[in-house]
Amino acid sequence: MALLRGMWGALRALGRSRAEMCADCGGRLPSPFSLFCIPKCFSSNLGNYPKKPMSSYLRFSTEQLPRFKAKHPDAKLSELVRKIAAMWRELPDEEKKAYEADFKADWKAYKEAMDKFKEQLTPSQLVSFEKEVRQKRLKKKALIKRRELILLGKPKRPRSAYNIYVSECFQEAKDESAQGKLRTVNQAWKNLSSDEKQAYIQLAKDDRIRYDNEMKSWEEQMAEVGRSDLIRRSVKRSGDITEN
Repeated sequence: MALLRGMWGALRALGRSRAEMCADCGGRLPSPFSLFCIPKCFSSNLGNYPKKPMSSYLRFSTEQLPRFKAKHPDAKLSELVRKIAAMWRELPDEEKKAYEADFKADWKAYKEAMDKFKEQLTPSQLVSFEKEVRQKRLKKKALIKRRELILLGKPKRPRSAYNIYVSECFQEAKDESAQGKLRTVNQAWKNLSSDEKQAYIQLAKDDRIRYDNEMKSWEEQMAEVGRSDLIRRSVKRSGDITEN
């Protein structure tokens, strides 16, 4: 399996073999995609509990992205994602089924590993563990979502006139601290005339048009690869491109 070989190849490049990864706790790695160990005793270190495997398309995208980057070093991430999405759409059903089978196998391994992990805990430890997991997942949910959207090439949100001005003038501000620079730039923005601000307002409008066009194209791609959950609700209802 190409993806499996690629994952272990990356681990070897980092100098971490399968045996070395488990040397501290004597556990095992039931799945190369989840990369977790099953500790012999309960630990509050949440890095030791089983992690859910990636979806079929995300696996495919993760596998292909380095290859496309090597072939197109100057291409934007959004362009690479479009190429990968097109490749996924044209992938024969038999090859897609192989990715789906890998996901199902790893999901089964994940469930078994999680059951085994919980069996080692006392009732009070289990309550504490589940509470910690919920808190950990809530904190990381937004970060994980952002990383996934970056991988999938979601367009950057449009900037406001003020944000464009700040990005343009921040480095030139004479204050040494970041807070001082921001105060200086903020005051300079307030001192701009209406005509001077209008130039930045127009840039913001142009950026909004760019964003709307890119989002329309991106959401069409997400629908084609089965990620309709990433399409804005307002778009699903009426085809409108207004954000919620």
